[in-house]
Amino acid sequence: MNAVVIAVLVMLILSLFRINVVIALAIGAIVGGLTGGLDIATTVSTFTEGLGGNATVALSYALLGSFAVAISKTGLPDAMVDLAIKLVGKQGDSKRKTYSKVLIILIILAISISSQNIVPVHIAFIPILIPPLLKVFNELEIDRRLIATVITFGLTAPYIALPVGFGEIFHGLLQQYMLDSGLEVAKRDIPIAMLIPTAGMVVGLLIAVLFSYRKPKQYKTIEIANESGSDVITTYTKKSISFAILAVLVTLGIQLTLSQVFDVDGMIFGALAGIAVLYFSGSMKVSQADEVITSGMKMMAFIGFVMITASGFASVIKETGHVEALVSQSAELIGGNLSLAALMMLIVGLLITLGIGSSFSTIPIIATIFVPLCMEVGFSPMATIALVGTAAALGDAGSPASDSTLGPTAGLNVDGQHNHIWDTCVPTFIHYNIPLIIFGWIAAIIL
Repeated sequence: MNAVVIAVLVMLILSLFRINVVIALAIGAIVGGLTGGLDIATTVSTFTEGLGGNATVALSYALLGSFAVAISKTGLPDAMVDLAIKLVGKQGDSKRKTYSKVLIILIILAISISSQNIVPVHIAFIPILIPPLLKVFNELEIDRRLIATVITFGLTAPYIALPVGFGEIFHGLLQQYMLDSGLEVAKRDIPIAMLIPTAGMVVGLLIAVLFSYRKPKQYKTIEIANESGSDVITTYTKKSISFAILAVLVTLGIQLTLSQVFDVDGMIFGALAGIAVLYFSGSMKVSQADEVITSGMKMMAFIGFVMITASGFASVIKETGHVEALVSQSAELIGGNLSLAALMMLIVGLLITLGIGSSFSTIPIIATIFVPLCMEVGFSPMATIALVGTAAALGDAGSPASDSTLGPTAGLNVDGQHNHIWDTCVPTFIHYNIPLIIFGWIAAIIL
């Protein structure tokens, strides 16, 4: 049996049985190494040495988390939520339900998208925004499955397509691990290659909004003990909001300049610059600075550890030498059929990412296997980017273990009327994973 297949299967099965992903990756690496003919000492040594491969990404995530917490202290997310509730409240009092529904969907979509780049708080906005709006959803008879698909789109599509915020990290990982696997690509080419797969998610969103969940759905109005989701009320002033916006602009400007002009990772220094603006402007108090930065790092710590462990996993897989064997065997099986090859890789990517629950953490594993196979079969560099990027992103929109599905469920189920699997995961799987496979396949064929 091929060591790569064994390692991935062990990792996937353990993840599906709710074993912590970090532990599943470590066990999968050990099993793969031993199956591939490495002794235990070599396997552990290779795994340990490979952990440093994602250190930069882990630091980027930690600093992004610190910046997100610092921004939240200025009150900018709360100001956005207050504005959203006021707008919906005014429209909700009218009899024009259609306009009210359109407005609320657009507001939630805009905030979800901005949470990945403009105000990179990720899923932290959900417990603030969604619980207070549940009564509005009930009055307008909005299907909560629609809200779940809208939020998940905002949490995933931006980082796939845009090289800012979490997208800067995603694109940087793609570039790094494709280079490690033998294919050099420019970071500026990644957004272009991912346009077609992202268009698939747009199609899925439109189907959900216009067809799947447009019918009214009734829910019971249940009083929630603490609708805000927090005992702490964040106050904000015009000054704090102004400096928060300035910090966001500085962060985005540095990210884009470094990544697009100089083709280097700008996330770390962008986040540092944003934190510096908040620090020196007084928006973040000196006495709170250490606590804010530390709490932000804690918020992103798990994702960072998964990424670091995935790097060690990928190192062991490479060391076994079975990647080359798997690539040659797969190439013989495919026989130069690019259409079949693209479909097979996307389905394998879906299975792997569903198990891990994070597209960022699966890039090292998928790139290690797919890049040599794409080169062997004859895919262009742009097609390879589209295949690896799409395969990595597939499970994020439909995995039960993904933040992109857990976050919406946490906000929509505070009154116990929204099921995680059937009301979030199944709708997002149907409307995003299936279009991603179709449009990712199209991108691989035409690029």
